[in-house]
Amino acid sequence: MTLRLRAPRRLVAVASAGALALSLAACGGTTKDSSDDSGSKAAAGAGKADPNAPLKKGLKIAFLPKQVNNPYETIVDNAGIAAAKEYGGSAKEVGPSDASASSQVSYINTLIQQRHDAILIAANDQNAVCGPLKQAMAKKIKVVSYDSDTAPECRNVFINQASSEEIGRSEVKLLADQIGGKGDIAILSATANATNQNTWIKFMQDELKKPEYSGMKLVKIAYGDDDDQKSFQQTQGLLQAYPNLKGIISPTTVGIAAAARYIDGSKYKGKVTLTGLGTPDQMRKFIKDGTVKSFELWDPKNLGYLASYAAAALSSGQITGKQGETFKAGKLGERTIGANGEVILGPPTVFDAKNIDQYHF
Repeated sequence: MTLRLRAPRRLVAVASAGALALSLAACGGTTKDSSDDSGSKAAAGAGKADPNAPLKKGLKIAFLPKQVNNPYETIVDNAGIAAAKEYGGSAKEVGPSDASASSQVSYINTLIQQRHDAILIAANDQNAVCGPLKQAMAKKIKVVSYDSDTAPECRNVFINQASSEEIGRSEVKLLADQIGGKGDIAILSATANATNQNTWIKFMQDELKKPEYSGMKLVKIAYGDDDDQKSFQQTQGLLQAYPNLKGIISPTTVGIAAAARYIDGSKYKGKVTLTGLGTPDQMRKFIKDGTVKSFELWDPKNLGYLASYAAAALSSGQITGKQGETFKAGKLGERTIGANGEVILGPPTVFDAKNIDQYHF
Protein backbone atom coordinates (compact mmCIF):
# COMPACT_ATOMS: atom_id res chain seq x y z
CA MET A 1 0.00 0.00 0.00
CA THR A 2 2.86 0.90 0.58
CA LEU A 3 0.14 3.69 2.10
CA ARG A 4 0.44 6.04 5.05
CA LEU A 5 -2.06 7.38 7.37
CA ARG A 6 -1.20 10.99 7.59
CA ALA A 7 -3.28 11.03 4.61
CA PRO A 8 -5.43 7.99 3.93
CA ARG A 9 -4.30 5.60 1.42
CA ARG A 10 -6.44 4.14 -1.28
CA LEU A 11 -7.86 0.74 -1.01
CA VAL A 12 -6.09 -1.95 -2.12
CA ALA A 13 -4.14 -4.55 -0.25
CA VAL A 14 -1.82 -6.64 2.72
CA ALA A 15 1.59 -7.47 3.54
CA SER A 16 4.80 -8.98 3.57
CA ALA A 17 6.88 -11.31 5.54
CA GLY A 18 10.15 -9.80 4.57
CA ALA A 19 9.10 -6.29 3.68
CA LEU A 20 7.52 -5.12 6.89
CA ALA A 21 10.04 -2.36 7.07
CA LEU A 22 7.23 0.13 6.74
CA SER A 23 6.97 1.36 10.23
CA LEU A 24 7.91 -0.25 13.51
CA ALA A 25 10.24 0.91 16.22
CA ALA A 26 12.35 -1.55 18.09
CA CYS A 27 15.87 -2.24 19.18
CA GLY A 28 18.63 -3.52 17.03
CA GLY A 29 20.73 -6.60 16.79
CA THR A 30 22.76 -8.34 14.18
CA THR A 31 22.34 -11.71 12.62
CA LYS A 32 24.25 -13.68 10.07
CA ASP A 33 22.69 -14.04 6.64
CA SER A 34 20.86 -17.34 6.77
CA SER A 35 19.91 -17.48 3.12
CA ASP A 36 21.71 -20.82 2.96
CA ASP A 37 20.18 -22.09 6.20
CA SER A 38 19.18 -25.64 5.29
CA GLY A 39 16.42 -25.71 7.88
CA SER A 40 14.65 -22.55 6.81
CA LYS A 41 12.66 -23.90 3.88
CA ALA A 42 11.67 -26.96 5.81
CA ALA A 43 10.53 -24.77 8.69
CA ALA A 44 8.28 -22.79 6.37
CA GLY A 45 6.02 -25.71 5.60
CA ALA A 46 6.86 -28.23 8.30
CA GLY A 47 4.14 -30.01 10.23
CA LYS A 48 0.63 -31.03 9.41
CA ALA A 49 -2.27 -28.62 9.77
CA ASP A 50 -5.06 -29.37 12.24
CA PRO A 51 -7.94 -26.99 11.42
CA ASN A 52 -9.74 -28.09 14.58
CA ALA A 53 -6.90 -27.20 16.91
CA PRO A 54 -7.81 -24.43 19.36
CA LEU A 55 -5.99 -21.12 19.19
CA LYS A 56 -3.18 -21.11 21.72
CA LYS A 57 -3.46 -18.70 24.63
CA GLY A 58 -0.71 -16.24 25.41
CA LEU A 59 0.71 -15.98 21.88
CA LYS A 60 3.27 -13.19 21.40
CA ILE A 61 3.25 -11.51 18.01
CA ALA A 62 4.88 -8.38 16.64
CA PHE A 63 4.02 -6.11 13.73
CA LEU A 64 6.95 -4.72 11.76
CA PRO A 65 5.69 -2.05 9.33
CA LYS A 66 7.67 -0.28 6.66
CA GLN A 67 7.96 2.70 9.00
CA VAL A 68 6.47 3.40 12.39
CA ASN A 69 5.54 7.00 11.53
CA ASN A 70 3.35 5.96 8.60
CA PRO A 71 -0.28 6.80 9.48
CA TYR A 72 -1.68 4.03 7.28
CA GLU A 73 0.60 1.43 8.82
CA THR A 74 -0.37 2.64 12.29
CA ILE A 75 -4.04 1.94 11.57
CA VAL A 76 -3.23 -1.53 10.23
CA ASP A 77 -1.01 -2.47 13.13
CA ASN A 78 -3.26 -1.09 15.87
CA ALA A 79 -6.15 -3.16 14.50
CA GLY A 80 -3.97 -6.27 14.55
CA ILE A 81 -2.84 -5.55 18.10
CA ALA A 82 -6.46 -5.20 19.20
CA ALA A 83 -7.35 -8.48 17.45
CA ALA A 84 -4.70 -10.32 19.47
CA LYS A 85 -6.59 -9.47 22.64
CA GLU A 86 -9.65 -11.23 21.22
CA TYR A 87 -7.85 -14.56 21.07
CA GLY A 88 -5.94 -14.12 24.31
CA GLY A 89 -2.60 -13.09 22.83
CA SER A 90 -0.42 -10.02 23.07
CA ALA A 91 0.98 -7.92 20.25
CA LYS A 92 3.15 -4.89 19.68
CA GLU A 93 4.45 -2.71 16.86
CA VAL A 94 8.15 -2.09 16.33
CA GLY A 95 10.13 -0.77 13.41
CA PRO A 96 12.27 1.86 11.70
CA SER A 97 11.43 5.49 11.04
CA ASP A 98 12.65 5.23 7.44
CA ALA A 99 11.63 2.86 4.67
CA SER A 100 15.06 1.91 3.36
CA ALA A 101 15.64 -1.62 2.07
CA SER A 102 17.59 -2.93 5.06
CA SER A 103 16.03 -0.85 7.84
CA GLN A 104 13.89 -3.73 9.15
CA VAL A 105 16.68 -6.29 9.52
CA SER A 106 17.82 -5.33 13.03
CA TYR A 107 14.22 -5.43 14.28
CA ILE A 108 13.74 -8.95 12.96
CA ASN A 109 16.90 -10.04 14.72
CA THR A 110 15.69 -8.56 18.00
CA LEU A 111 12.27 -10.22 17.70
CA ILE A 112 13.99 -13.57 17.14
CA GLN A 113 16.01 -13.04 20.31
CA GLN A 114 12.82 -12.17 22.18
CA ARG A 115 11.25 -15.47 21.05
CA HIS A 116 8.04 -14.13 19.57
CA ASP A 117 5.60 -16.72 18.22
CA ALA A 118 5.04 -14.75 15.02
CA ILE A 119 6.50 -11.81 13.13
CA LEU A 120 4.18 -9.85 10.83
CA ILE A 121 6.01 -7.70 8.32
CA ALA A 122 5.21 -5.17 5.62
CA ALA A 123 8.40 -5.48 3.63
CA ASN A 124 10.33 -2.50 2.35
CA ASP A 125 12.33 -4.83 0.15
CA GLN A 126 11.25 -8.38 -0.68
CA ASN A 127 14.78 -9.79 -0.55
CA ALA A 128 16.68 -7.68 1.99
CA VAL A 129 14.75 -9.20 4.90
CA CYS A 130 14.91 -12.80 3.68
CA GLY A 131 18.01 -13.91 5.56
CA PRO A 132 16.76 -13.04 9.05
CA LEU A 133 13.21 -14.15 8.27
CA LYS A 134 14.46 -17.58 7.19
CA GLN A 135 16.39 -17.75 10.44
CA ALA A 136 13.18 -16.92 12.32
CA MET A 137 11.31 -19.74 10.55
CA ALA A 138 14.14 -22.15 11.28
CA LYS A 139 13.50 -21.36 14.96
CA LYS A 140 9.80 -22.16 14.44
CA ILE A 141 8.73 -18.51 14.52
CA LYS A 142 5.86 -17.99 12.05
CA VAL A 143 6.18 -15.20 9.50
CA VAL A 144 3.23 -13.37 7.99
CA SER A 145 3.74 -10.66 5.39
CA TYR A 146 1.03 -8.06 4.88
CA ASP A 147 0.49 -5.07 2.59
CA SER A 148 3.91 -5.52 0.95
CA ASP A 149 5.15 -9.07 0.43
CA THR A 150 8.53 -10.65 0.92
CA ALA A 151 9.92 -13.29 -1.39
CA PRO A 152 7.53 -16.28 -0.95
CA GLU A 153 10.18 -18.57 0.53
CA CYS A 154 10.78 -16.09 3.36
CA ARG A 155 7.33 -16.23 4.94
CA ASN A 156 4.50 -18.65 5.67
CA VAL A 157 1.54 -16.56 4.51
CA PHE A 158 0.97 -13.26 2.70
CA ILE A 159 -2.12 -11.21 3.59
CA ASN A 160 -2.87 -9.13 0.53
CA GLN A 161 -5.26 -6.20 0.83
CA ALA A 162 -6.71 -6.93 -2.58
CA SER A 163 -5.72 -8.65 -5.78
CA SER A 164 -2.56 -6.92 -6.98
CA GLU A 165 -3.74 -7.18 -10.56
CA GLU A 166 -7.14 -5.75 -9.70
CA ILE A 167 -5.54 -2.80 -7.93
CA GLY A 168 -3.13 -1.97 -10.72
CA ARG A 169 -5.64 -2.25 -13.54
CA SER A 170 -8.41 -0.43 -11.67
CA GLU A 171 -6.10 2.53 -11.00
CA VAL A 172 -5.59 3.01 -14.73
CA LYS A 173 -9.30 2.70 -15.43
CA LEU A 174 -10.14 5.18 -12.68
CA LEU A 175 -7.81 7.78 -14.16
CA ALA A 176 -8.82 7.05 -17.75
CA ASP A 177 -12.48 7.63 -16.92
CA GLN A 178 -11.62 11.04 -15.50
CA ILE A 179 -9.37 12.30 -18.31
CA GLY A 180 -11.32 10.84 -21.20
CA GLY A 181 -8.66 8.23 -21.96
CA LYS A 182 -6.26 10.80 -23.43
CA GLY A 183 -3.13 12.61 -22.31
CA ASP A 184 0.26 12.25 -20.66
CA ILE A 185 0.22 10.65 -17.23
CA ALA A 186 2.72 9.96 -14.44
CA ILE A 187 2.95 7.66 -11.45
CA LEU A 188 4.08 8.90 -8.02
CA SER A 189 5.13 5.78 -6.12
CA ALA A 190 6.61 5.15 -2.68
CA THR A 191 10.11 3.63 -2.72
CA ALA A 192 11.75 2.13 -5.80
CA ASN A 193 12.06 -1.28 -4.11
CA ALA A 194 8.59 -1.52 -2.53
CA THR A 195 7.15 -4.92 -3.48
CA ASN A 196 3.49 -3.92 -3.52
CA GLN A 197 4.05 -0.65 -5.41
CA ASN A 198 6.15 -2.33 -8.09
CA THR A 199 3.63 -5.13 -8.56
CA TRP A 200 0.77 -2.68 -8.99
CA ILE A 201 2.82 -0.56 -11.39
CA LYS A 202 3.61 -3.64 -13.47
CA PHE A 203 -0.11 -4.25 -13.94
CA MET A 204 -0.73 -0.56 -14.65
CA GLN A 205 1.85 -0.67 -17.43
CA ASP A 206 0.28 -3.82 -18.83
CA GLU A 207 -3.19 -2.29 -18.69
CA LEU A 208 -1.99 0.78 -20.59
CA LYS A 209 -1.06 -1.50 -23.53
CA LYS A 210 -4.75 -2.17 -24.21
CA PRO A 211 -6.25 -0.44 -27.27
CA GLU A 212 -8.71 1.58 -25.20
CA TYR A 213 -5.81 3.38 -23.52
CA SER A 214 -3.85 4.13 -26.70
CA GLY A 215 -4.41 7.84 -26.13
CA MET A 216 -2.67 7.76 -22.74
CA LYS A 217 1.12 7.92 -22.41
CA LEU A 218 3.05 7.14 -19.22
CA VAL A 219 5.87 9.70 -19.24
CA LYS A 220 7.41 9.20 -15.80
CA ILE A 221 7.47 7.03 -12.67
CA ALA A 222 8.62 9.18 -9.73
CA TYR A 223 9.42 8.08 -6.18
CA GLY A 224 8.55 10.04 -3.05
CA ASP A 225 9.96 7.38 -0.70
CA ASP A 226 6.75 7.50 1.35
CA ASP A 227 7.98 10.80 2.72
CA ASP A 228 5.46 13.64 2.79
CA GLN A 229 7.82 16.47 1.85
CA LYS A 230 9.66 14.52 -0.83
CA SER A 231 6.35 13.39 -2.37
CA PHE A 232 5.19 17.02 -2.36
CA GLN A 233 8.39 18.08 -4.14
CA GLN A 234 8.19 15.21 -6.63
CA THR A 235 4.67 16.32 -7.56
CA GLN A 236 5.91 19.84 -8.16
CA GLY A 237 8.77 18.49 -10.26
CA LEU A 238 6.49 16.33 -12.39
CA LEU A 239 4.16 19.22 -13.18
CA GLN A 240 7.04 21.52 -14.09
CA ALA A 241 8.88 18.93 -16.20
CA TYR A 242 5.79 17.77 -18.10
CA PRO A 243 3.60 20.80 -18.93
CA ASN A 244 1.13 18.60 -20.85
CA LEU A 245 0.55 16.24 -17.93
CA LYS A 246 -3.13 15.36 -17.59
CA GLY A 247 -3.10 12.93 -14.68
CA ILE A 248 -1.15 11.38 -11.82
CA ILE A 249 -1.65 8.01 -10.15
CA SER A 250 -0.20 7.77 -6.66
CA PRO A 251 -0.72 4.26 -5.20
CA THR A 252 0.49 5.26 -1.73
CA THR A 253 -1.41 7.06 1.00
CA VAL A 254 1.52 9.33 1.76
CA GLY A 255 2.06 10.19 -1.89
CA ILE A 256 -1.53 10.90 -2.85
CA ALA A 257 -2.08 13.18 0.15
CA ALA A 258 1.10 15.14 -0.53
CA ALA A 259 0.29 15.42 -4.24
CA ALA A 260 -3.23 16.60 -3.46
CA ARG A 261 -1.88 19.26 -1.11
CA TYR A 262 0.44 20.61 -3.79
CA ILE A 263 -2.18 20.61 -6.56
CA ASP A 264 -4.77 22.18 -4.25
CA GLY A 265 -2.64 25.29 -3.82
CA SER A 266 -1.37 25.55 -7.37
CA LYS A 267 -2.46 26.68 -10.82
CA TYR A 268 -2.88 23.02 -11.76
CA LYS A 269 -6.01 22.56 -9.68
CA GLY A 270 -8.86 21.58 -11.99
CA LYS A 271 -6.41 20.95 -14.83
CA VAL A 272 -4.46 17.90 -13.62
CA THR A 273 -6.35 14.85 -12.36
CA LEU A 274 -5.06 12.94 -9.35
CA THR A 275 -6.10 9.49 -8.16
CA GLY A 276 -4.51 6.57 -6.34
CA LEU A 277 -4.73 4.91 -2.96
CA GLY A 278 -5.61 6.94 0.12
CA THR A 279 -7.69 6.94 3.27
CA PRO A 280 -11.04 8.75 3.50
CA ASP A 281 -10.07 10.87 6.51
CA GLN A 282 -6.88 11.90 4.75
CA MET A 283 -8.52 12.75 1.43
CA ARG A 284 -11.91 14.12 2.52
CA LYS A 285 -10.91 17.77 2.20
CA PHE A 286 -9.52 17.29 -1.31
CA ILE A 287 -12.60 15.42 -2.48
CA LYS A 288 -14.91 18.11 -1.16
CA ASP A 289 -12.96 21.03 -2.64
CA GLY A 290 -12.68 19.34 -6.05
CA THR A 291 -8.93 18.72 -6.07
CA VAL A 292 -9.54 14.97 -6.35
CA LYS A 293 -12.61 13.34 -7.88
CA SER A 294 -12.11 9.77 -6.69
CA PHE A 295 -9.53 7.35 -5.29
CA GLU A 296 -9.44 3.80 -3.91
CA LEU A 297 -8.46 1.80 -0.84
CA TRP A 298 -9.42 -1.14 1.33
CA ASP A 299 -10.17 -0.94 5.04
CA PRO A 300 -6.73 -0.97 6.71
CA LYS A 301 -8.27 -2.04 10.01
CA ASN A 302 -9.52 -5.25 8.45
CA LEU A 303 -6.09 -5.84 6.92
CA GLY A 304 -4.38 -5.76 10.30
CA TYR A 305 -7.16 -7.80 11.88
CA LEU A 306 -6.90 -10.55 9.26
CA ALA A 307 -3.10 -10.65 9.47
CA SER A 308 -3.27 -11.04 13.24
CA TYR A 309 -5.65 -14.00 13.05
CA ALA A 310 -3.54 -15.61 10.33
CA ALA A 311 -0.50 -15.39 12.62
CA ALA A 312 -2.49 -16.97 15.44
CA ALA A 313 -3.75 -19.79 13.20
CA LEU A 314 -0.19 -20.52 12.04
CA SER A 315 1.22 -20.45 15.57
CA SER A 316 -1.55 -22.76 16.79
CA GLY A 317 -1.05 -25.33 14.03
CA GLN A 318 -4.42 -24.75 12.36
CA ILE A 319 -2.68 -23.93 9.07
CA THR A 320 0.82 -24.24 7.64
CA GLY A 321 0.45 -21.87 4.68
CA LYS A 322 -0.45 -24.44 2.03
CA GLN A 323 -2.97 -23.65 -0.70
CA GLY A 324 -6.51 -24.74 0.17
CA GLU A 325 -6.13 -24.58 3.95
CA THR A 326 -8.79 -22.57 5.81
CA PHE A 327 -8.89 -20.70 9.09
CA LYS A 328 -11.38 -18.57 11.00
CA ALA A 329 -10.57 -14.90 11.26
CA GLY A 330 -12.93 -13.67 13.95
CA LYS A 331 -15.53 -11.22 12.65
CA LEU A 332 -14.15 -11.58 9.09
CA GLY A 333 -15.23 -15.24 8.96
CA GLU A 334 -13.50 -18.16 7.32
CA ARG A 335 -10.63 -17.47 4.94
CA THR A 336 -8.90 -19.75 2.43
CA ILE A 337 -5.22 -19.72 1.54
CA GLY A 338 -4.67 -19.36 -2.20
CA ALA A 339 -1.70 -19.99 -4.46
CA ASN A 340 1.74 -19.08 -3.10
CA GLY A 341 0.37 -18.75 0.42
CA GLU A 342 -1.70 -15.67 -0.39
CA VAL A 343 -4.87 -14.66 1.43
CA ILE A 344 -6.80 -11.79 -0.16
CA LEU A 345 -8.78 -9.41 2.06
CA GLY A 346 -11.16 -8.32 -0.68
CA PRO A 347 -11.72 -5.83 -3.51
CA PRO A 348 -10.88 -2.14 -2.96
CA THR A 349 -13.54 0.52 -2.50
CA VAL A 350 -13.76 3.64 -4.68
CA PHE A 351 -14.31 6.83 -2.67
CA ASP A 352 -15.87 9.97 -4.12
CA ALA A 353 -18.04 12.89 -3.04
CA LYS A 354 -21.13 10.67 -2.87
CA ASN A 355 -19.85 8.16 -0.33
CA ILE A 356 -16.75 9.51 1.42
CA ASP A 357 -18.64 10.70 4.50
CA GLN A 358 -19.78 7.13 5.12
CA TYR A 359 -16.20 6.11 5.96
CA HIS A 360 -13.98 7.17 8.82
CA PHE A 361 -10.44 5.78 8.91
